[in-house]
Amino acid sequence: MFMQREVAIIGGGAAGMMAAIVASRNGAKVVIYERMNRVGKKLLATGNGRCNITNIGLSESNLKCIHGSNKKFAGGILKKFTVDETINFFEILGIAHKVENDGKVFPMSDQASSVLDVLRYELDKLSIEVICDIEIDKIKQSKQEFILIDSNGVEYKADKVIIATGGMSSPNLGSNGSGYKLARNLGHSVVNPFPALVQLKLEAPFLKSIKGIKFNGAASVILDGNILRREEGELLFTEYGISGPPILQLSRNAVEALENKQQPIIEIDMFPNFTYEELLNLISLRLSYQYDRPLDFSFIGLINKRLIPIILKVSNIYDLNRACLEISNKEIEKIVSLLKAWQFDIIGSQSWMHSQVTAGGVDLKEICPDTLQSKIIPGIYFAGELLDVDGDCGGFNLQWAWSSGYVAGNEASM
Repeated sequence: MFMQREVAIIGGGAAGMMAAIVASRNGAKVVIYERMNRVGKKLLATGNGRCNITNIGLSESNLKCIHGSNKKFAGGILKKFTVDETINFFEILGIAHKVENDGKVFPMSDQASSVLDVLRYELDKLSIEVICDIEIDKIKQSKQEFILIDSNGVEYKADKVIIATGGMSSPNLGSNGSGYKLARNLGHSVVNPFPALVQLKLEAPFLKSIKGIKFNGAASVILDGNILRREEGELLFTEYGISGPPILQLSRNAVEALENKQQPIIEIDMFPNFTYEELLNLISLRLSYQYDRPLDFSFIGLINKRLIPIILKVSNIYDLNRACLEISNKEIEKIVSLLKAWQFDIIGSQSWMHSQVTAGGVDLKEICPDTLQSKIIPGIYFAGELLDVDGDCGGFNLQWAWSSGYVAGNEASM
């Protein structure tokens, strides 16, 4: 006689919903336990509200945008549910897709709500029970089943359990780190979580004066004289430090160094399309043409006006009204050096509330690489951001959610 397996999924985010759909299609009775008042809230915020579903540049052989303690582990899971399979999965649900710059895949509608709508429709269609406004505090093993206990002491039973509670980023959207507590209580280790894809705090006395200034440039994270990573794009000075897409991409390297009690530096190149020599010639020629103008005025039209006095003072030029003809070659070289390699000490990052993803998580050494099942307690599975896997901006984190959710849901329902 066929015995229907009951699978409990803790967490109704991207990984949890994928796991639920796959497990239900395999014939399991599935219940999602979600602490927020509805599933998929964080999904609505992805891709600036457009939902960057995946990235066509991601493959088992190209994992440069995936991070964590074991890329081979992540690559094996991503191979089991690929980018093409993800796109096809959503096409069947009704999401026509388009590919944009850097391989980013978005729904044709440009609405994250479209993706959530079709996922919720599928949950309903499969008669998957969704219980919201509930937080599971404990998981106990009792003979051949598991008992889930919520914050009010109410108990629920299941044959298999998938923990997909997310990390600690954007706690207002559901990820409050509760999954780490569950994992530890089950005997698992957790690699210390820290915020990634987050704005950086800098050490500088003049940040309030230049907050709000945007420019296209390049940024590098440097540690012990070595460039860890370099990114180009729109940068934004803020009251606390610096933001912009390149900074989000660099932030993991910076925060990880800080977590290791090291001192990372960020280096800003305001003219990445010019070599040092080209910029030196440009500015020298500019000053020679404007020899009778005040130095600060001579830079108007080249860099943001609010940056000019800061750039000059940091270059140890304090008389801003000196005529250009009075500026020595050595002083010009100082200015150019700053414009090409302006360095700041990184002193921290914005809070979990501002980070897009969590680095660190449940230790992969204690998880079966083929099934995502716990090596410590069979019948417990993990998926999504809760694990020690994270990715760059651009759809990589959502692809990990879909792939890991698929594998966990498939294996837990077998």
